[in-house]
Amino acid sequence: MILRLLFVPRSAWAPACLALSLSILSCAAPPPPEPETVVEPAQEAENLTPLISIEAGGYRPLYPGEGEPKEVARPAFLLEATAVTNAQFLAFVRANPKWQRANVSPLMADSNYLQHWDGNLAIPAGSAQAPVTRVSWFAARAYAQWIGRRLPTLAEWESIGMSSDTAAYGREDPNYNQVILNWYSRPTPEFPDAVGQKVPNYFGIYDMHGLIWEWVEDFNSSFVTGESRGDSGLDRNLFCGSASVGVADPSDYAAFMRFAFRSSLEARFTVNNLGFRCAADSPTAP
Repeated sequence: MILRLLFVPRSAWAPACLALSLSILSCAAPPPPEPETVVEPAQEAENLTPLISIEAGGYRPLYPGEGEPKEVARPAFLLEATAVTNAQFLAFVRANPKWQRANVSPLMADSNYLQHWDGNLAIPAGSAQAPVTRVSWFAARAYAQWIGRRLPTLAEWESIGMSSDTAAYGREDPNYNQVILNWYSRPTPEFPDAVGQKVPNYFGIYDMHGLIWEWVEDFNSSFVTGESRGDSGLDRNLFCGSASVGVADPSDYAAFMRFAFRSSLEARFTVNNLGFRCAADSPTAP
């Protein structure tokens, strides 16, 4: 294998090295399919986060397949304006006791699940409008199903996450990556701020960066197209030591960080700065 060396600015050494280290950990074979979970649908539709309509567009995979376009079509969909809050998740666990901290199956969440709450049905004072964190992928999916929604796909999340507050494709803004990397480098606070306090992005979505990391439906897939994931000629070592080989945009260090972080996750993991928001199919989508 031929390793390609890239020039990396000194300011990006730390995040680039972290991304590479986490990518190396992700070289194992993908985990087997996880068991499905079912919850009863929500009886109340109160206090749900508004859904923002996102027109059909495209996104740029971090690793496009050989001979494939750098931008892939993405259908129209709906995305919640803000992440799910502690108050909203509290309503869910109150209605679904098996998802309470004391009752959740260890197959569905690790021992860190909701450990920052004061009890099974008690959230920390002043945190009602803060995004819920320390929830597993299983729990996030169960909540989304309970309210009749779903988790966004990686393509959906990335297509909106790559926008700045003024442009649909924020990577063309020289400050876009640096703002995100500055957030990645800061220590995680014990409790995140309330949702929706900053300027929304181009699409009217809040806190895609700068507040928490977020689960997506297909978190354990790479930033590659569907065709390249099934291509036997795709060298899986690209996601290990030579992680920059074949990448669409070697300067997009923030995308490397997200790729590495998601690659290190398992569905039952909970992290103190990892939450989620919900999505839904658009009535205008084909």
